[in-house]
Amino acid sequence: MKLLLLAPPGAGKGTQGERLAAEWGVRHIAAGDLLRAEAQAGTATGREIAAYQARGDLVPDQIVLDALTPAVVDAAADGGYILDGFPRTLPQARAAADLAARLGVTLDAAVYLYAPEEVLTWRLLDRASQGGRADDVADVISHRLRVYAETTGLLVPYYTERGILVAVDADQPPDSVTADIRAGLSGLRLTR
Repeated sequence: MKLLLLAPPGAGKGTQGERLAAEWGVRHIAAGDLLRAEAQAGTATGREIAAYQARGDLVPDQIVLDALTPAVVDAAADGGYILDGFPRTLPQARAAADLAARLGVTLDAAVYLYAPEEVLTWRLLDRASQGGRADDVADVISHRLRVYAETTGLLVPYYTERGILVAVDADQPPDSVTADIRAGLSGLRLTR
């Protein structure tokens, strides 16, 4: 299984990615976690990543591709992956598709988790109140959601046109979201 999870911040990509990866015995690769780890490493690239993240802006495409490619290639060779938080832009999606074609890796599906902005904001603020991430503050959340809508939202028609998009309402309990993902994937005949 080679699956992408597309969703705005707070929609539950991490939760669903971990659940599905455990269920299918594949690797969960969280793009944001890899980028945050690089930022914490304090390298020159890491400092650049940290500056983008502190503002709530997207990290440039080439930096993201360079950070993710080894993890994705390794996971694909080992049975598959659930990739959460990548691609974030149409150019990233096209570059990833070109790279996947060169490597002989075919994407099975893209799951799009959606929820109203007020639900997403509440979830992120709640996560922050429980010791969450540094970028879970109201003004940065608002900016992150706006950036998501302007950039990542363009991926929904891209994957719809490819016939591999499964859209799921994330404004429901996690078990219901997981069940809806399974149902949507079974419509593509992909579940294991």
